[in-house]
Amino acid sequence: MAAEYLQPEKKQEIFAKYGKSNKDTGSAESQVALFSYRIAHLTEHVKKNKKDNVTRRSLLRLVGKRRSLLDYLKKTDIERYRNIVRELGLRR
Repeated sequence: MAAEYLQPEKKQEIFAKYGKSNKDTGSAESQVALFSYRIAHLTEHVKKNKKDNVTRRSLLRLVGKRRSLLDYLKKTDIERYRNIVRELGLRR
């Protein structure tokens, strides 16, 4: 089930910008960046479709996954955590 808004080229671009390379799909930074992109998209969808509870639940799960990855980064390498939060413009 591929999302139309998330083309393979866009994923490669996100991984190249925030990961170590465009093939780096596993690093915490690249995953946080991808989750943030998806969260922004789903937030707009939920604003327009207020009764879409399935998407709302998916959005909350994504936010939780991103939070877990950020907590992991904060615990293991505070500098990487600070860099990704600054680059993505996240609040914490």
